[in-house]
Amino acid sequence: MKKSVIIGLFLIISVFSFAGISAIGCDLSVSLINQDPYPAIQGEEVRLVFQIDGVENPECGSVEFSIIDNYPLTLMPEQQRTYYIESGTFKKDYQSFFLATYKVKVSEDALDGDNPIEIQYRTGNNVAYETKQFDLNVEDTRADFEIYVKEYNPLTRILTLEILNIAESDIEALTLEIANQDNIKVKGSKTNIVGDLDSNDYTTADFEAVPDSGKFNVKLSYTDSIGERRILEKTLTYEPEYFEDRAADQKETPTSTYVILGIIVLLIIYYFWRRYKKKKALQKKLGKK
Repeated sequence: MKKSVIIGLFLIISVFSFAGISAIGCDLSVSLINQDPYPAIQGEEVRLVFQIDGVENPECGSVEFSIIDNYPLTLMPEQQRTYYIESGTFKKDYQSFFLATYKVKVSEDALDGDNPIEIQYRTGNNVAYETKQFDLNVEDTRADFEIYVKEYNPLTRILTLEILNIAESDIEALTLEIANQDNIKVKGSKTNIVGDLDSNDYTTADFEAVPDSGKFNVKLSYTDSIGERRILEKTLTYEPEYFEDRAADQKETPTSTYVILGIIVLLIIYYFWRRYKKKKALQKKLGKK
């Protein structure tokens, strides 16, 4: 009886000792070895490759490895989330690691610079996951603009907009479009090609239009630093009282009046000069007769 108890205790101790050795013997390490493209772009696809070292050790048992599908990334529809690896099998290929590749889409709202992402894994019969954090590098190539009504002349119906690039990125081929809306009617082309605009630089664009007091929308299209064509829309407010009875307009009135009077005087002088020439020609003709 005592002998059987001793044998039982020995077996129990052996099992726990083996489990302890196994737990100590399995030592996995995970690293992010590739991100393509680098940096990633908001709203675009990126390929991530993780290297899992230590899976050649059979004491790790069945290894489960997953990427956490959360902001700032989303798994592509065809992409598997979890890899199942039977440890100890990679000696056949003379490799001591496993490569887990993921295709993910970067969030439109991902921040410029390093964005934290997480993976999780567990070994053998372990219930709990171990997690590890990595950095997904993102470059914000989107531009943003401040845009205002700078000028409106009701006589010429020229509406001047001022546009400021407030992003850190330079942009190319900026165009503005104003469609007919309740508070504005465009006369002529609804599109104005502005061109390139550097970061923190500004420019203006003119439209022939008849705006009413209130809000109207402007669509801005541009090419970012990676050649992507992007579109955004801004809402502007036109307040006519700011453009009425201004001193600058009052100063312009005498000048335009003088120009018109000058033209009239020149026309009168030309008329009498022509009459004088005709009269002299007639007298000369009569004198010869």
